[in-house]
Amino acid sequence: MQSSFKHCLAALSLCLSFTPAICLADDASDASKLYKAGQLNDALKKIDAVLAQKPKDAQMRFLKGIILTEQNKSSEAITVFSKLTDDFPELPEPYNNLAVLYASNGQYVKASAALEMAIRTNPTYGTAHENLGDVYAKLASQSYDKALQLDSGNSTAKLKLSLVKNLIGNTTGAVNPKTTTPANPIANVNASAKLAEPKSVPVASSNPAPTNKPAANNDKDAALNLLESWAKAWSNQDVSKYLNFYAKDFQTPKGESRQAWAQDRRERIEGKGKINVRVDDANITIDGNTANVKFKQFYTSDRLSATSRKVLVLTKQDGKWLIKQERSGS
Repeated sequence: MQSSFKHCLAALSLCLSFTPAICLADDASDASKLYKAGQLNDALKKIDAVLAQKPKDAQMRFLKGIILTEQNKSSEAITVFSKLTDDFPELPEPYNNLAVLYASNGQYVKASAALEMAIRTNPTYGTAHENLGDVYAKLASQSYDKALQLDSGNSTAKLKLSLVKNLIGNTTGAVNPKTTTPANPIANVNASAKLAEPKSVPVASSNPAPTNKPAANNDKDAALNLLESWAKAWSNQDVSKYLNFYAKDFQTPKGESRQAWAQDRRERIEGKGKINVRVDDANITIDGNTANVKFKQFYTSDRLSATSRKVLVLTKQDGKWLIKQERSGS
């Protein structure tokens, strides 16, 4: 039975209600139409015209990666999807498509790592789970082959290899990608979106922290209060207050200085229209002066809507919880 390794070929439905640059919206719409009509080179020209003006446009970059994949320009497509995962790590589809390209090149370890990131970003992403199973099967096939090379009489390895062959069809060829249209593609990002909040996804709580709640009298209450206040400051675009929730030794995502990170956050939050961050399903564990806060984050704006699982690692400094680390989590 031939393996069906899937990558998401999103049917990009462009939202043209955003009007700062109508000509760019027209180019984006034309690019989608040309792609659907199979006119890939013309579609790329339109995409490049949009990206010349809006280089961070995730939707056009995603479509460009798909087109390059269909044109068998694997290395160029890998570059596109890799940069998308750097800029928008909360989006699972670029990780999945990157894994397809790695698997097609026989780079199954890299493919599995990319798929694990897709699943970490969205644990309900069924395509990534299926693809990861296929990649693991391929890696198992290679290991059983190696075992038989070392011991040709290993009957157990022969049996296992035979079972894996029935799953993936062969033991030497690359897993063949098969296109699908995911239920919730990156196309939900509209054509003009800047995706101002790549690191943190849907944000929670337009509602202020409850005023009738007594002052925090234990560590868990204090940690939960920080989480709610952090989300509220973000929603209100009160960047100074938002940044005050982070420790001076905060571990920045890309290893940049805290000052550079803070400036980047300020630019991404201030003046970006309506933002609403809501947090839910918080689970807090305390170990001395360290707290792990796992929660579901809902972020919405006039440019982006996203949901993700997040983890804040808190440290107690001068009797107050502060954010030491922030990451995606399950």
